[in-house]
Amino acid sequence: QVQLVESGGGLVQPGGSLRLSCVASGRIIRFDTMGWFRQAPGKQREWVAHISSGGDTNYADSAKGRFTISRDNAKNTVYLQMNSLKPEDTAVYYCKMFGFSSWGQGTQVTVSS
Repeated sequence: QVQLVESGGGLVQPGGSLRLSCVASGRIIRFDTMGWFRQAPGKQREWVAHISSGGDTNYADSAKGRFTISRDNAKNTVYLQMNSLKPEDTAVYYCKMFGFSSWGQGTQVTVSS
């Protein structure tokens, strides 16, 4: 069974940065597309970015130019580097192994002065 554990969230001021991590267990991620999603209060969960097994990346318009998704297959880990954070980035962030239904517990990101 696939398990995903996100970490790295926190409270940051507008313009600040955070690096989220997602460690997968139960399956080697090397051949999987991995993604990040987020859910703000009162809103639906939305896609943020994903990275293919070959390293190709795609971003939501809201993340382009500010967020970078990467992976370390040796550590079975996916990252989301978030720069120039805005209050509207406040949400619980989740990682996802495409093709599998399980979600992690998420990590809270709060951008506020």
